[in-house]
Amino acid sequence: MAVLQIRKYPDPVLRQKAQPVGDIDEALRRLIQDMAETMYAAPGIGLAAPQVGVPKQVIVVDISTQEQGHPLIALINPEILEAHGEVESQEGCLSLPEFTTTLRRAQQVLVRGLSPEGKPLELEATGLLAIALQHEIDHLQGTLILDRASLLSREFYKKRLKKLTSAG
Repeated sequence: MAVLQIRKYPDPVLRQKAQPVGDIDEALRRLIQDMAETMYAAPGIGLAAPQVGVPKQVIVVDISTQEQGHPLIALINPEILEAHGEVESQEGCLSLPEFTTTLRRAQQVLVRGLSPEGKPLELEATGLLAIALQHEIDHLQGTLILDRASLLSREFYKKRLKKLTSAG
């Protein structure tokens, strides 16, 4: 297993739509293990393959540091089948250092995907797990929390990022 480099905004791979996974092989399972190790090292509660430069529909989520009883979830080709309710939460992103924003997301989701073994999975999630799943699935569409934030927040972050980049 290896800790991979997390791509940071404005890396173009973060804006690409991830491609569906066809064959689930040992290389893909190794990618999933590496993504989990990378997420834990960051530390974070979720990671999508595009965030490590791989434009494939693969996510890992583990909210156990925030809520007990939730093991690591790895999903291939995840899709949201149903979404209900609404909740506001503070979100950050490993690809957007030092940026957090309050977003509205569905309070409950039903997600379908494949396990690393290629078995179909359906997962009902509420609360933080639902938010994390929506966040990571957004990454697969090339959508960042920056896109969902207010115009003022976006502009402030872009200016701050420009200052940090020019300062070295």
